[in-house]
Amino acid sequence: MRLGLTAFLTLLPPLPLLRTARGQEGQTGQEGEAPDLYDPSRVGRPRVRSTDYENDPFIIDVESRLRCTCGCNLDVYTCRTTDFTCGTSPAMHREVVQLVEQGKSADEILEAFIAQHGEMVLMAPKKEGFNLAAYFVPGAAISLVGGTLIWILARRRSMVAAASTPDELPAPDAQGLSDSEQQRLNDEMKRLEL
Repeated sequence: MRLGLTAFLTLLPPLPLLRTARGQEGQTGQEGEAPDLYDPSRVGRPRVRSTDYENDPFIIDVESRLRCTCGCNLDVYTCRTTDFTCGTSPAMHREVVQLVEQGKSADEILEAFIAQHGEMVLMAPKKEGFNLAAYFVPGAAISLVGGTLIWILARRRSMVAAASTPDELPAPDAQGLSDSEQQRLNDEMKRLEL
């Protein structure tokens, strides 16, 4: 399948990706004139100038604890470095940088975002009050369900083991048979031996 796809793609004519100021595709205009992209907005939002804060470990740590409010459910750092169409994460990054330049600590920055957006802006809830349920209830529920399943399986295994062991059957009493029954039994045994 890959071979067929590769052969198909190599047979396609190259698409003109560049155009000049004159509008002619795939050709340059005058001498020294560089070709332009068709539509630069297709590659995403224009990138702003990089600063020293782009890859600062402190800022990355703070942004990793904040959820981007654009609806992607990524942290701000991941959203701003992977989704170049998002306009929310760069704005949140600029807010973090402003707060760092004001000398705020990581906890103060998080509190400022909580005051602005609510606790949903955090990637994980605070470990206090009712939020502790989010940390303990899933583990307790998994343990309870797992324990119940182990108990049910152990009980079922013991019931199957008890049912599979034969009860002590009384030995057949040859004296308790009538003469006709004894004769019939002997005839059947002879027939089976043949």
